[in-house]
Amino acid sequence: MIQAVMGWTDTHLHEFNIGAVVYATPHPEDWPERTLVDERSAKLLKVLNGISRFGYRYDFGDSWDHTIIVEKVAPPPEHPRGYGYVEAGERACPPEDAGGAHRYQEILHQLAKNPGSKEVREFLSWAGEDFDPNQFDRHAANAALLRMACNQWGDT
Repeated sequence: MIQAVMGWTDTHLHEFNIGAVVYATPHPEDWPERTLVDERSAKLLKVLNGISRFGYRYDFGDSWDHTIIVEKVAPPPEHPRGYGYVEAGERACPPEDAGGAHRYQEILHQLAKNPGSKEVREFLSWAGEDFDPNQFDRHAANAALLRMACNQWGDT
């Protein structure tokens, strides 16, 4: 769901750090000493068990580190499959493969300072000419979540 809301494609490894436990999808390239729980068998409400803050890392090369804060748990909207819903958000998510937080900040600086530069033109050629770092598209995020529910993505 995080991937869908952010507009990312889930083409990189990711993990959740909740309490002292790492949850991820096991991968053949994982380090042998790395201990993790298969995220596909975990239910968030049970795993949280009163925890309201946890870590999420996406793309181990770019290291997009996030702190997820659970503000409230509410029943899903009326839908036979149930699904997540985004009430609000700010700014666009960095595009997939933007190079990590430091590189993305450099691009944002160049976008504001020199939007016609070669670096910005190259970035926009793959990120999308209409990319606006200040625009969060709540409707697109919710459409992605609804599409996941309708397609029964994640059902076991």
